[in-house]
Amino acid sequence: MTILVVGASGATGRLLVEDLLGRGQRVRAIVRSPDKLPANLRSHPLLTTVHAHLLDLSDDDLALHVGDCTAVASCLGHTLSFRGIYGPPRRLVTEATRRLCGAVRAARRPHPVRFVLMNTAGNRNRDLDEPTSLGQRCVVGLVRLLLPPHADNEQAADVLRVGVGRDDGAIEWVVVRPDTLVDAGQVTPYDVHPSPTRSAIFDAGRTSRINVAHFMADVITNDDLWRRWRGQMPVIYDQGYA
Repeated sequence: MTILVVGASGATGRLLVEDLLGRGQRVRAIVRSPDKLPANLRSHPLLTTVHAHLLDLSDDDLALHVGDCTAVASCLGHTLSFRGIYGPPRRLVTEATRRLCGAVRAARRPHPVRFVLMNTAGNRNRDLDEPTSLGQRCVVGLVRLLLPPHADNEQAADVLRVGVGRDDGAIEWVVVRPDTLVDAGQVTPYDVHPSPTRSAIFDAGRTSRINVAHFMADVITNDDLWRRWRGQMPVIYDQGYA
């Protein structure tokens, strides 16, 4: 199995790469700055890095990088700075997801490619009747208008949920929704639910990045877990915060 990881130099992406390599998986990472990866990862024999901005790659080049991959994982996100939130590209995650799906289709793999997208518990799964209060809907509406990354996350998930759907012959997908992200030194027990068990706005939970990476790696590499969650948007919380 070769797994393409985008957003690999980010706080969660690095942990996902490390987890996959620890499982003996071959990883290909598209990164703008390979030196942001820890030295022990850069020198790992199972890791190949592509030095590029994903959105700058041609369709042919992107299809080439995806061509022999059995799974794609995206940990892309916006830097928490004024420029990262309001500067270009404002639809980074959406455009990357759309282009990666196009590259998967162009590659014409003999079996469906697994696509795992890191998203947010603040994004509702509109395929399910996920209850939200009027107050939460109002706040999310304001966040959608004022903070472009939130709308980007919603639209990226819709590329898979609506654009690809559940019966596509080329792509199968899982959208992973962590709640408030925190740092932790090791994997700890965590809970996974089909929908949020608490309000991401008024009663937010907590999810460590290393637990997100562990679950993403699990769902990619474990066939039974994949069958459990494919076509869904599971929400992950650190145990005790669900």
